[in-house]
Amino acid sequence: MKIGNIETENNLVLAPMAGYTDAAFRSICVEQGAGMTYTEMISAKALYYKNKNTKPLLQLAGNEKHVALQLFGNEPELLAEEAAKLEDGPYEMFDVNMACPVPKVVNNGEGSALMLQPELVGKIVSTMVKRLKKPVSVKIRKGFNDRNINAPEIARIAEDAGASLIAIHGRTREQMYHGQADYDIIRQVKEAVSIPVLGSGDVYTAEDAGKMMNDTGADGVMVARGARGNPWIFRQISDSSFTGPDLPDLKNMINHHMDLMLRWNSEDSSVRQMRKHVGFYAAGFPNAVQLRRDINSCESLEHFREIIDKWNS
Repeated sequence: MKIGNIETENNLVLAPMAGYTDAAFRSICVEQGAGMTYTEMISAKALYYKNKNTKPLLQLAGNEKHVALQLFGNEPELLAEEAAKLEDGPYEMFDVNMACPVPKVVNNGEGSALMLQPELVGKIVSTMVKRLKKPVSVKIRKGFNDRNINAPEIARIAEDAGASLIAIHGRTREQMYHGQADYDIIRQVKEAVSIPVLGSGDVYTAEDAGKMMNDTGADGVMVARGARGNPWIFRQISDSSFTGPDLPDLKNMINHHMDLMLRWNSEDSSVRQMRKHVGFYAAGFPNAVQLRRDINSCESLEHFREIIDKWNS
């Protein structure tokens, strides 16, 4: 897939997910075949004020070749300025989040609230494109609500302003993550622009990815919640002979995920953060409820390893 001057090995992309797609998880998804990754979204204002919590979000895994740094904000000059400060870094593309539905973001006029301000969208993208040498992209939604479904319009504005890629989630902000993703709106966005389009929403299996591509004509598939607990989904999409992990594979992956987590975090922090991941990994396997209970009360790395080793043995 070609995005500006970037050419990825495939068209399978890991979406940015706050609290999940840190360097450790992105590294695993690249191992399993993700051709491109996005950082968790980072506040441009937090970067400007040098908020200490943003530094971990800027970290990359050593195996990430094609990675987009995702920023959020609503001030064109500030977004461009903070991206420019990071342009010499390892990020290949700068993405502006116009899709986040979380109230505290939307109430600040950021994230999916930008879907209500087409002129500002154009200003943000054009200001960043003029300031940066690397490609600029946007991640949008179907619209803000059922009365404001304007993804094709926003996509055209972004393209005219110089964007190199559009990623679209097929739900409105009002829907959050409920209901069914609208693949027809993704198709409309693809038909509205000439730059690459990534389709996102309801991709949990290889079959879902095939349906997304067939129904929308998108250039690539952006996998979000379908990757939580199943980083193998990228391998499943690209290799039809791979049916998924067995229990030993799963336990090995959980331990591998912990090993990677420890590269960037303390033991205490790693154990706490892995609790949510283990819950997703275990879903559908025997004794998953008991495993979650045990892991949620776990306080040490040694105990964590012991619980995983004994699970379903």
